[in-house]
Formats: sequence, structure tokens, C-alpha cells
Amino acid sequence: MVPHLRTALTGPLAELEVKMLGATPMIERWFRMEWQEHTPPFYSSVDVRNAGFKLAPVDTNLFPGGFNNLAEEMFPLATQAAMAAIEKYCPDARNIIIVPELHSRNPFYLQNVAQLSKIMRLTGLNVRLGSLDDDITAPTEIALADGQTLTIEPLERNGRRLTLGHGTFDPCTILLNNDLSSGSPNILENIKEQTLLPPLHAGWTVRRKSQHFKAYDEVVKKFAKALDLDSWLINPMHTLVSDFDASNAASEQALAHAVESMLKKITKKYKEYGITEQPFVMIKPDAGTSGNRVITVHSAAELKSLKPTQGDLLIQEGVPSIETVEQHTAEPIVYMIDRYVVGGFYRTNSECGAHDNLKAAGMGFAPMPFVKESERRADDLGLLHNRFYACGVIGRLAMLAASIELEKTDPNPDHHVA
Repeated sequence: MVPHLRTALTGPLAELEVKMLGATPMIERWFRMEWQEHTPPFYSSVDVRNAGFKLAPVDTNLFPGGFNNLAEEMFPLATQAAMAAIEKYCPDARNIIIVPELHSRNPFYLQNVAQLSKIMRLTGLNVRLGSLDDDITAPTEIALADGQTLTIEPLERNGRRLTLGHGTFDPCTILLNNDLSSGSPNILENIKEQTLLPPLHAGWTVRRKSQHFKAYDEVVKKFAKALDLDSWLINPMHTLVSDFDASNAASEQALAHAVESMLKKITKKYKEYGITEQPFVMIKPDAGTSGNRVITVHSAAELKSLKPTQGDLLIQEGVPSIETVEQHTAEPIVYMIDRYVVGGFYRTNSECGAHDNLKAAGMGFAPMPFVKESERRADDLGLLHNRFYACGVIGRLAMLAASIELEKTDPNPDHHVA
């Protein structure tokens, strides 16, 4: 199920929310049947955009780095889910190494590592941090803003195993919190006697957004049929433009054509539903998570001044956000461990509007705490209902898509955990 969290919206439920809440038993059974066929990623987070008329995922992260933004009440749920996940791979696990991002001294990210370590410790595991950073040659203590400290040690390769402390700390499981945007280090290759979570092919050296949303198309088509729902209401249209080169006229024309075609398709759906919003698309690199290379386009003519990045580009239907936190544009982020929703929070941005990419200057985060019983009694407009449930459904659909995506790109397809 999905925790009952306080969302920014408190007015009447949207039609899509009502439909999902009314179909909860069917939806939960549907997911239960799907997880008999697929193995969820160890953990994931999904950025969701809520337009009121549409609720859809716009990004799925398999190396979530915002555990520090979850409300403290989430830890029991996260711990229980982590225990279920670890038991699949190593039932008698005692030790685990967490491998953080390379060269990161970002205080917010390190706070995330501390919170992730706390969750894993609460499962009963001994947790230590192993760094891929060549500058870490001995155990190094890093002070955090809240007064805590982290000790990071150099990761070692002993045969087919990864260890710490000259082989004295030898776990059965290695948890990556590094999305491998800079490549897959040799030290992580051909690990045969330990479980690497997530697997190497979940990193951006292999993974592509277009592959993920192709898998999401597959998932949502099946789900929408079961729910008797127009799949467009929970799925952003998308297409891939390969090898974009801004110095090549033919390449520029291909991108402009893709944008125009997408805008026409969105306009058609808007007319069907009587939506008066201005259609737009998001253009983003097909690999990686950097927000500063994502642009918003309302017409192909804007491409001349905006100059998209080179390479393979995902052209994705833009989903406007109706949610705000303290008058700042906001989008919910759903956090999951194994197949369970363990919490969520808002990404906000004081500098961005409803059509903008919020991963930009001005970005902040706001927690989503549990709804209290007194609040439910005080307001029957929305708080009585689990408004976060629909976001949790979208997050789990994207997680299921990620599972299928990883199955299709797995170099060792016979090694899936049931």
C-alpha cells in the first residue's frame, strides 16, 4: 500500500484521484500479480507531475539521493522494506558496503548517505562506506552540517569480492548509491560472489531514458486497460531524436519536426478533454540526470535560441504542475524500496513556473509528513482521503517499468531474483 501523507493539495479530489482511490483493491491485486513476474529494483525514486487532468512520471532514478528529505516518520516503513529487499539476495546478511557518489562533498548528498546508512543499520546490518575516489586512501571522517560524521574508506578488490579494511570487512551485498554517470569503474566489474545492488547495467553507462519510457508504455497500457482508463492521463508522450548535432542543418530540422509533431499530438488530446493549457515539451539528454541540460519548448521556433545539448535527446510531453508549496512551484517525488512506497517529498523552485524543469537554480525540498488523525477529522475535502495514493500508484508503475527495463538490458538474464 501507500502511506497516507499530507500533500500540498487540499481541495476536492480530481477525477483521476477518485478513480484510483475507488479502484484500490483492484490496483493492489494488479501490482501483486505483476510482482510475481518481475523483480523490483532495490530502491528507486520517481519525479511525478500533477496537472490535475493528468498525473505522470517524468523521471525515474535507480540511485536515489534524497533520503535526507524524507520525514522522520518514514524510517519504520523504509526499514521494513529494506529488510524484505535484502532477504531476497542474502537472507543471512550481516554486513553491507554502501558505495556513494564519486568526489562528492555536497552536504545535502552526504546527509542522504547518512540517512540511507541509518535505514540499513536499523535492519540489523553492519554498515560501512566504501569510496571509489582515488583520493580516499585511508579511513576518512567527514563532518556533516547536523553534527554527525561519516567515515568513508577506500574500496578494495580481493579476487572476485569487494572488501574494506584489508579484507576484514567482507559483506555479501554491495549497495551502490552512485549512478555511474562517469562510467563503470573496473573495480566493480565481474563481481561474481557478491550481490551488487542495483546492478551495473542500471547505471547511466548503459541505461537510457528512452528505454525506460518504452517499458513504461508497455506497463501503463496493461494497467490502463485493467482500470478502464485512457493511458494518456498517466503517461507522457515521448520520442527519441538520435545523434542531434546543432551544427548540422538536417539534424536541426529533424529535431524541429519531432517537436512540432509532439506538440500537435498534445494539442489534439487537449482538445479532446477541453484543456486550455498551452502545450509544451521537455527536451532532455537520453542519459544522465543533470537538470541544467533540460529545456522547455512551446514551439519549434524556440529551438534556435535555446540550443539543446548534443547527442541523443528524449523529447517528452510537458506536464504542467498545479501543485505549489509556499507559493513556489512543486512536484512530488515518490521514494520506494523494493516494491513498497516508503515516503515522498516535494521538489520546489522559487524561480520556476508550472511549465519549467524544477531541477534548476532556486530548487529546494519540502517534506511530506503523515496525515494525523486530528487533521483527517478537521477537513473532509481532501485530507480524509489518501491523496498521495495516486502518486504512489504512478511511482510503482514507473518502478515496474524500471524492472522490465533492467530485465531487457541485463547481460546475464538468467540471474533474476524471483
